[in-house]
Amino acid sequence: MRYLSLAQQKVLLTLALFIPVILYFRFYYYPLSPPLEETYKEIVVEVWGEVRNPGIYLFKNPPFLRETIEKAGGLKETTIFDMDSSSEILETGTLVTIAKESPNEIKVKLGRMEARKLLVFSIPLDLNRATVEDLCLIPGIGESLASEIVTYRERRRGFRSVDELKNVKGIGEKKLQSFKSYLIVRP
Repeated sequence: MRYLSLAQQKVLLTLALFIPVILYFRFYYYPLSPPLEETYKEIVVEVWGEVRNPGIYLFKNPPFLRETIEKAGGLKETTIFDMDSSSEILETGTLVTIAKESPNEIKVKLGRMEARKLLVFSIPLDLNRATVEDLCLIPGIGESLASEIVTYRERRRGFRSVDELKNVKGIGEKKLQSFKSYLIVRP
């Protein structure tokens, strides 16, 4: 019968300890998510009207109005454009409508994208501006509940927080938690 030398025993012990570590990292270890600085939320802006390529555009940082128009292919025609307003910074969910005022002048109107588009991009609806139809787009809110919410809002002259929905007839804590992420109260 043959025995292993002390050096061979050390090599086997090292391998016996090393193999489970390798298997752990191969099959069970998941690295932590990237730090918050590295993650970002896309800024969504919709552009319509007198631009070459109307549509919805995504930005890594809040864009200037001028930058948004450029991303939409620029204006269709050479016209007078107020450069002061083009330096305005846009927030996510903004609708930019560019209309021709006269043959040489355009007007830029800033508004809010439609509720269905906002929800597609996970942008919460403003509880103080959403219509009954808008609220019905949210899972868990039907027409009667949406009507209750709007009635409550009109009686109280607006919501101060989303949690105030618990005071609306038909909404408990569990139901509120199911659709709370779809709503926001803007100042």
